[in-house]
Amino acid sequence: MSETELLLTEPLVAYQTALDAELQSGHWQQKTFTNPNATIKLATLFSGIGAVEHALHRLNLSTSITFASDIDSHVKKSYMANYDLDPKDWYNDVTEFDAKKYKNSVDLLVGGSPCQAFSMVGKRLGLEDIRGTLFYDFARIVSETQPKVFIYENVKGLTNHDGGNTWKVVQNVFKDLGYKIYTQLLNGKDFGIPQHRERIVVVGFLDNNVDFSFPEKIPLEHTMQDFLEDFTETKYYLKEKGIKFVTSTKNRMKRYTQINGDIALCQKANQQFNWHGDFIFEPEFDDTAFDEFIFDVRDVEEKYYLSDKVRDYVLAGGTKNWKTSTKTDLSIARPLLQSMHKMHRAGVDNYVTHKGRIRKLTPRECLRLMGFRDDFKIEVSDTQAYRQAGNSIIVDMLIAILKQMDITKFSK
Repeated sequence: MSETELLLTEPLVAYQTALDAELQSGHWQQKTFTNPNATIKLATLFSGIGAVEHALHRLNLSTSITFASDIDSHVKKSYMANYDLDPKDWYNDVTEFDAKKYKNSVDLLVGGSPCQAFSMVGKRLGLEDIRGTLFYDFARIVSETQPKVFIYENVKGLTNHDGGNTWKVVQNVFKDLGYKIYTQLLNGKDFGIPQHRERIVVVGFLDNNVDFSFPEKIPLEHTMQDFLEDFTETKYYLKEKGIKFVTSTKNRMKRYTQINGDIALCQKANQQFNWHGDFIFEPEFDDTAFDEFIFDVRDVEEKYYLSDKVRDYVLAGGTKNWKTSTKTDLSIARPLLQSMHKMHRAGVDNYVTHKGRIRKLTPRECLRLMGFRDDFKIEVSDTQAYRQAGNSIIVDMLIAILKQMDITKFSK
């Protein structure tokens, strides 16, 4: 598989199209890593479920996680289930984390602190003046560890928070730490993911001689529905009654049927009308088929469908003085929220119709819409999985940034 194919989000094999012929040879999708065998020494703060960890995994780059930190115990459970980190290098409370021992042992530091107001008081604030804010702790750990590169991500509103003063502080603090910074507002839908998700991104380089430009947008070739659809028609799959018959000990002992057999049984003229013969069992996800990104084919569980009462609430158009959209089955998803486990109006969250019924997205579909492949293990409740997906960074956006800067140049 080519690097270009690897970078694209792939539920998608059947829908893939060639890259736009007008793309310049310097476009990030066409770039190759100068040091592909490097091991990236990675550290993350406000780590969540590890978007950059998953991005490096999808890029097939070797990664050594130096440390990670998040105060949410459910997040820690998801993180530890998916990434190789020594538990002693996990920090629950970033405000109590002294990172000096990790100085000069981090190639890439990634995180995004919650936005908090800084009182400007008519002066330019430095690192010491922003104590008591979580941004202070991110900046402090940048100062203590001196990573070669950092990526700081936050909501679009950071740029106009407190009349733009907060954003000025953020940029000035990073510059005062000696980093050459680049900033830009990026949207997930511009990097292959059909989700409208705008985030402000700061990329900082310890080497002030580094020149960087943010990755160019790519055409959006897929819709939200591409992340939901099955690639084998469900008519070929047995329903519950058929599964019980085919897998019964009595039936299999008589050799009427076999599952994943090496030599096929004799086919019958009426094979399509009975439950005798050869059957194939497909696991939910096959590691050997990871590059093809095969999605499991199944109807979603009943709990994801809305009751009539909830459906009427979700699709309500509002009141006389307040109106909201009732549109479902969008091509580009609305921003995924950390609160999407709750029932909101259709104008806030994403809903789809299936077999004539309306349902919410499943946690797995939400993860797909954040760029996480199906080998990402869900080890928490649906409620926590929704929150974790909604709080994450879009993986494909990070892939574009890492490709654009050639992250391997900063590692050995």
